[in-house]
Amino acid sequence: MQQTSPALHALPHPPGMRRRISRLLLSVALISPFCPLAAGGQSHSSPDRSTQASPLSIPPRQWVVDAVGKELDVLHNRNNHLRYRMHLVNAKGDQTRDVIESRDGTVARLILRDGKPLTEEQDKAERERLNDMLKNPDAFAKHIKDTESGKKIADQLMRLMPDAMIYTYVPGQPQTGRHPGITEVVLDYEPNPKFHPPTTTAEALTGLRGRAWIDIKTKQVVRMEGTIFRAVNFGWGMLAHIYPGGQLSLDQAEATDDRWIFTHFKERIAVRALLVKTLNIQSDVDGSNFQSIPAMSYQDAIRELLNTPLPKH
Repeated sequence: MQQTSPALHALPHPPGMRRRISRLLLSVALISPFCPLAAGGQSHSSPDRSTQASPLSIPPRQWVVDAVGKELDVLHNRNNHLRYRMHLVNAKGDQTRDVIESRDGTVARLILRDGKPLTEEQDKAERERLNDMLKNPDAFAKHIKDTESGKKIADQLMRLMPDAMIYTYVPGQPQTGRHPGITEVVLDYEPNPKFHPPTTTAEALTGLRGRAWIDIKTKQVVRMEGTIFRAVNFGWGMLAHIYPGGQLSLDQAEATDDRWIFTHFKERIAVRALLVKTLNIQSDVDGSNFQSIPAMSYQDAIRELLNTPLPKH
């Protein structure tokens, strides 16, 4: 459940309506939670009810309230920073980026295409893009404006989640088994028929159902699966129409002490935009090679990226 996810912050933003729809769907998935997407919580504070009572004696909704609180905290108050690799496969191809979280926002450098080193021409274009951010603060300001817009949507949707869905414990509590030593609470969720979306973007929540795995100790989302089981219209379908059958999933892990972040995000969505064009959005995003780094300005982060030799394979 993603601040908006680092995946979302660092992804190249598609133009126009697709950018808005894609950001919305990422936000829904990441905390619908989820948070590329919100991924990246910190596991501190809040009473550990799991040590005081049986986990399944706690109302299912309370786990969501706690998880949302974690995500909102990191969304607005990040106290540690990471460097990692982000591997993205979508309609534009197979790309790997070197990502640094700076004090001012996330910056990234393309380092591989289709698993191969960049050509001299590709690397030159990437260096020029990053150097332009150094020379032209307005270029970075635009990047941050896009990020802040995504954060706002994520914040709004996260705050709605406890009441937008009905949560039930999954019989048998099937564990993911992906994190030794972690015990998970497993919840199914589906739209609450009594929920009335207060905004157009919140309409997305009415067509989503799925399952979530939450770490009992940290209250972090370990895995999230969502299915768009019925069509969702934005602006009575004039702005966008999301077709049923879409699939989204998010995996998170503790990258460093007290810092959780996405490790995989999958999106399979079909959207008709502005009554004209149907977009089949298919993307897979993986995060790896996580390292804690000192806080730095975005300028220093860009210089660090530029001074790092490209991988040879």
